[in-house]
Amino acid sequence: MFMSDKKIKISYGYESDLNLKTLIALTRCYQNVHRRETQTIKSAGVTVSQFAVLEILYHKGDMRVCEITKKVLSTAGNMTVVIENLVKDGLVQRTIDLNDRRVNLISLTEKGRKIITENFLNHVENINQIFNVMTTNEKENLIILLKKLSGV
Repeated sequence: MFMSDKKIKISYGYESDLNLKTLIALTRCYQNVHRRETQTIKSAGVTVSQFAVLEILYHKGDMRVCEITKKVLSTAGNMTVVIENLVKDGLVQRTIDLNDRRVNLISLTEKGRKIITENFLNHVENINQIFNVMTTNEKENLIILLKKLSGV
């Protein structure tokens, strides 16, 4: 038997081993949910980041770039590229904020509104299918636990 055929079990103590297993389970879960979630987004012909911008503008209205960046949990550099591509594709437009002329407001164009309205219900249905394996109580508890883990 070769040494590589043997499984060597190294323990770092029960709590540490449990923490490592928890991290692995959480990471695998996130990757699986994210992969399944992006299926309907890609069918809309946009990236996940672009969809997030279209969705936030659809539900919240015109916003500054810095507000969008915070809401979609992105970085300023990435958001600049995402918005630039959305402008180039005619899905959003920039206008000067009348309250602060140094700032641009980002808003949906008719083309952008059409894409998000035609695809958002499919996205919601896909999310429902992903999370319907859990009861309402389990989802509520999971939210509490994830917020606790996030320090929120």
